[in-house]
Amino acid sequence: MNSPKKIANFGVPWENAYGYSQAVQVKDIIYVSGQLSHDKEGNLVAPAKLDSAGRPIDFSSMEAQMRQTYINAAAVLAKFGASLDEVVEETLYVLDVDAAFAAAGKVRKEMYGTEMPQCASNLIGVSRLAFPEQLIEVTFRAVLPS
Repeated sequence: MNSPKKIANFGVPWENAYGYSQAVQVKDIIYVSGQLSHDKEGNLVAPAKLDSAGRPIDFSSMEAQMRQTYINAAAVLAKFGASLDEVVEETLYVLDVDAAFAAAGKVRKEMYGTEMPQCASNLIGVSRLAFPEQLIEVTFRAVLPS
């Protein structure tokens, strides 16, 4: 027997263009698709400066992008009555591991509201993300209390 799925979206253009949901809940688990630093209209917050080939040349906006990414994750989790408190695992995909590592401690502690966030975390360097100005994308898995 299939269990019903609940989905959540923001209504940003790439949801339909790519064909996916921002998050899916099955039973007590919420799977959150890769979140990035967009505002409510779908504009990238703190976009990276690009070179003539369209590659980021400045990673100084990593902290601002990371913070907005967590804000968006909290917003999509709230659609299920959850918060970052229910996150059990996150994976950060970044273009610059050093810049992300430098920002992550501060931002993650701020967003989770604790010195030691209570979730597993992975930090993975990648060569490209969905948008050229994007420096970070984060996926989450959360478990609702029984």
